[in-house]
Amino acid sequence: MTDRLLDDALRRVFARLSREPDFDAPELQAHDSADELILATAADAVRAAGSGEVVVIGDRHGALTLGAAAVLGATGIRTHQDPLLGERALLANAERLGLADAYASHELDERLLDGARVVLLQLPRGLDALDEIAQAVARWADPGARLFAGGRVKHMTPAQNEVLGRSFAEVSAGLGRRKARVLTAASPRATRDPSLWPRWGADRELPFRVAAHGATFGGAVLDHGSRLLLRTLAEDPPASAPRRAVDLGCGNGSLAVSAALRWPEARIVATDQSSAAVSATRLTAEAAGVADRVEVHRADALEAVPDGWSELILLNPPFHTGSTVHAGIAHRLIRACRRALADGGELRIVFNSHLRYRPLVERAVGPVRELARDRTFTVLSAVRR
Repeated sequence: MTDRLLDDALRRVFARLSREPDFDAPELQAHDSADELILATAADAVRAAGSGEVVVIGDRHGALTLGAAAVLGATGIRTHQDPLLGERALLANAERLGLADAYASHELDERLLDGARVVLLQLPRGLDALDEIAQAVARWADPGARLFAGGRVKHMTPAQNEVLGRSFAEVSAGLGRRKARVLTAASPRATRDPSLWPRWGADRELPFRVAAHGATFGGAVLDHGSRLLLRTLAEDPPASAPRRAVDLGCGNGSLAVSAALRWPEARIVATDQSSAAVSATRLTAEAAGVADRVEVHRADALEAVPDGWSELILLNPPFHTGSTVHAGIAHRLIRACRRALADGGELRIVFNSHLRYRPLVERAVGPVRELARDRTFTVLSAVRR
């Protein structure tokens, strides 16, 4: 197949893809030029791979997986997507194309990578996430494996080459095309220390240690927004101790575990669509001795919480999914809160002050009070009426 025919075939597949049920907006699409370039660069390697030897990591909505299956003939593809909504979008797109049996989803572990010879990767936003992925590939994939990691040039830096170089002896950069570029890594270094991930951190304001995987929002630290929100719980606590509370978008679990320690009689639900966040929160809760009272779910928004269940929701909302930065992502979470709150229940939210979420919070939940504000962040309390 010539380059032109390959491009045409991939674009026909991509044209049938949707972002649903992930956050969507008119200016967003389910694929980008990096997907096309990764598949074009790896085409010969994918075609030569046997069944089960192709692994796809970070596929946002299925472009890499379904392009490899439909156009390059890959079978038995193994995939890992950190966001749950990306995983669901891949399934919906696969069913639409009649390719639901072409792949299987896994965690970032040995089952995903054992014997893999070709790994296709949409470069993650953070270097820590890239480091954990590269280490996993070097540790578990076939010694002759090649990693094809692509992204939009505007999101790429020389530091990504350096991170890949810790786990691979050979790293090279391809030519840019349509504002995308692919890094190819080969000769995995099999001696990486497997104890590097997850990482653990400590903070003087937390009486427990915090775990994080590479893709965990905030890493193994207490981020500034969560720090400000926690201070309001001490200085301006809810009118009565909550018996049921939710950490929505739990990240490394610092809010959920803090709530469990502050209110020993409370049941806490921690929820996040990120696989890395859910794993980190479980580890943090176990280390703090509250795992029996912190119920952790990988879920979309508040779908794991019954109607009217929560007396308190803590929210430090994200502003991106993958490399997509959009205020609508947080709007979606805010709007979900009213259904899960009990009458008189409170949403306590922290956000970058310039985003001015107050009118939305008031419309979506109820009357609002500002509890704290500094040069960067604002904390609001909204009560469901």
